[in-house]
Amino acid sequence: MQSGDITIRVRYAETDRMGFLHHANYLVYFEQGRTELLRAQGLSYRDLEDQGFLLVLTRLQVRYRSPARYDDVLTLRTTLARTTFVKVEHTYELLRDGVLLAEGESTLACIDKNGKVQALPDFLREARAES
Repeated sequence: MQSGDITIRVRYAETDRMGFLHHANYLVYFEQGRTELLRAQGLSYRDLEDQGFLLVLTRLQVRYRSPARYDDVLTLRTTLARTTFVKVEHTYELLRDGVLLAEGESTLACIDKNGKVQALPDFLREARAES
């Protein structure tokens, strides 16, 4: 399985009135993790889209364990858990000093510019064989 860690500092604008990281921003962080994991494989989402491969979110689950706060330095671990012919599944762990704050799972489907389901690009399908 391919995985990668990124460091994120919680910005003031990402917090709610109580000073906690707003729940919606966890999803933004997960997207950032997916983007950087793909970039580590040598390709960007823009590159995929320019080649006619669009990855759309079809499922997302988050389990919130403990809140993050303004200025916390977090580690997001994103793992390419599984691929099928047309789907990519990721898992996420958001940590502060080794303590699990949230975990999640997502599924992306590959479609063309007309919204029709299509096969993943070869290198993503090959990632399945390596898992």
